[in-house]
Amino acid sequence: MPQLLFVIDPMCSWSWGFWPVMEELRRTLGDRYRFALVAGGLRTAGDMSWDERSKAYLRQNWEAVTQKTGQPFAYDLLERPAFDYDTYPACKALVSVRELWGDAAAFDYLGRIQRAFYLDGEDTTSAEVLARYVDGDTERFIEFFSSERAETLMRNDFAKARVMGANAFPSTVTIDEEGHLITVKGYKTVEELTRMMR
Repeated sequence: MPQLLFVIDPMCSWSWGFWPVMEELRRTLGDRYRFALVAGGLRTAGDMSWDERSKAYLRQNWEAVTQKTGQPFAYDLLERPAFDYDTYPACKALVSVRELWGDAAAFDYLGRIQRAFYLDGEDTTSAEVLARYVDGDTERFIEFFSSERAETLMRNDFAKARVMGANAFPSTVTIDEEGHLITVKGYKTVEELTRMMR
């Protein structure tokens, strides 16, 4: 069966905007494709300065995502006096859930932590917060999240995204049964992606 890979970052606003598209494709094409997530690693060094200029940039970006996709945002995060916008822990949490409980669980978990960050203002750079959204054995998650194996899997995802040319998030990668792949970069609607996949 051919695959559809979604290369995203849990703390990327356009990946949050893309969430309904992924869900609709999974719902309508589940009998034709296998679906999986790849963590791309948007900002994994925590090197974004937290000042008025950065906050204005984020606000403008989030407003653009809402305008294009309809996905809502709460802006409480932008009121924080300090925040280390490091997507590394959320990426590692996502690949941990995928490894422990499979692709379907990873999609569900992604939706929960995206909502937690963008709607509830939760700090999803915190391992403790990320563990709260696991639908499974939390202790098992924490142990795996802290392991070298989780680190390796996450770095493998980052490398896989680069090899596939998926250096914009989200990106959609179609892999046919012969292993040929087509990478579509950036946010696309269900209709746009469906046309491209024909």
